[in-house]
Amino acid sequence: MAVRRPPNWLLFLLAPFALLALLIPSIWVFMSVTAETLHPKADALPSVIRTPPAPQWTPAVTIARQAVRGAIAEQNLPGLSVAVGMGGELVWAEGFGYADLESSTPVTPEHRFRIGTASIPLTATAVGRLIETGRLNLDSEIQSYVPEFSKKQWPATLRHVMSHTAGLRNDGGDESALFGSHCDSPREAVPHFGNDDLLFQPGSRFAPSRYGYILVSAAIEAAAKQSYDDFLREQVFQPLGMRDTLPDGEMREPESEDFPLFNMFRELFRDPAAKPGTSARKPSPTQVTPYFPRYSADPKYGLHLMRPLDLSCYAGSAALLSTPSDLVRFLTAIQTRKLLQPATVDLLQNRQRLSSGEQAPYGLGWASRSVSLNGKSARLIGHNGDSLGGMVSSLISFPDHGMVVAVVSNISYADTYVLGLGIAEAFAGQPGPPR
Repeated sequence: MAVRRPPNWLLFLLAPFALLALLIPSIWVFMSVTAETLHPKADALPSVIRTPPAPQWTPAVTIARQAVRGAIAEQNLPGLSVAVGMGGELVWAEGFGYADLESSTPVTPEHRFRIGTASIPLTATAVGRLIETGRLNLDSEIQSYVPEFSKKQWPATLRHVMSHTAGLRNDGGDESALFGSHCDSPREAVPHFGNDDLLFQPGSRFAPSRYGYILVSAAIEAAAKQSYDDFLREQVFQPLGMRDTLPDGEMREPESEDFPLFNMFRELFRDPAAKPGTSARKPSPTQVTPYFPRYSADPKYGLHLMRPLDLSCYAGSAALLSTPSDLVRFLTAIQTRKLLQPATVDLLQNRQRLSSGEQAPYGLGWASRSVSLNGKSARLIGHNGDSLGGMVSSLISFPDHGMVVAVVSNISYADTYVLGLGIAEAFAGQPGPPR
């Protein structure tokens, strides 16, 4: 039986799709091979420091600085900023690389970064302030504070929501619809997810959800009878002198076209927007330019400008800007019980127990784990921050060592956590002042 040949018109229509199927893998390979190396020489990477470290910390800073330079070059990060606190004092703060590639503006310790979901411990601290004054009850159903969140098949409390055991679904990562919305209050974001069923019975599993801390932010507003932003500023930022920490709710337009198809063709000719020193554009003097990996969730394959985002709907879940120095002030205040009572800090940081009896790796807004520090087991309290699904920041506290570390980058999918641990190793190996 003869095989029928497809008509010529059909072959004509299908030919462009076949060509595209062959072209896309070729483009991927080409761009992977030709991705711009931002820092070919780690030792030549620019850095800015305002106050030299005290002599007793100079050896640790020397080791840590070398680790930072190596990590930035290896991961192909545009910029990164670091701060360390020891014994209740800020002992080192330094910016590395570029706050803005196009203008070759170096990162300074004063530059603000998006910290992503590392906003959560600051939001949990605001809850702690309200618990201490009797205005929030962890075991009240979340709907008693946020009625816009509809009743579910099981009751979920504020404690469940804060510990990520409420059964809430997570957002869509870099495809979340909330990035295209503006909210004057976190309550306005609740309809985007508030009618969904819970994924499991609250308390039975641990499953992080960025939506959860939108609900917590709304509960703060209800209990405080003022906006989330105002309460956090008055009750957390101002008492600790965190002058460079604030919400990022403004839609920022990129300086060049960021539509994916245009990116693809432009970057084939070595996108000038991804190279330092090719434009006279003036970047923000206070905030770094945010970037995102081109492909494969890995900056090694190149980067482009972050698309415009309005983070206002995420509120206390992921919408804060800060500097590592401010974050060290915050971590130090929590570690030394300066802002919250000791019992409240323990309440927030102690790991929650699931209904099975198993301990979750998380408290109420704080992650908790044991890690090796100079060959010995050490308790780490902290939180990583992701933005559009990739890590941009890490807050690390070692309460038993009086040490805190904050690391932030201006590109998603930077491994700030591993670098933060390396910095902690350098400082833990130094004698420092007596505690």
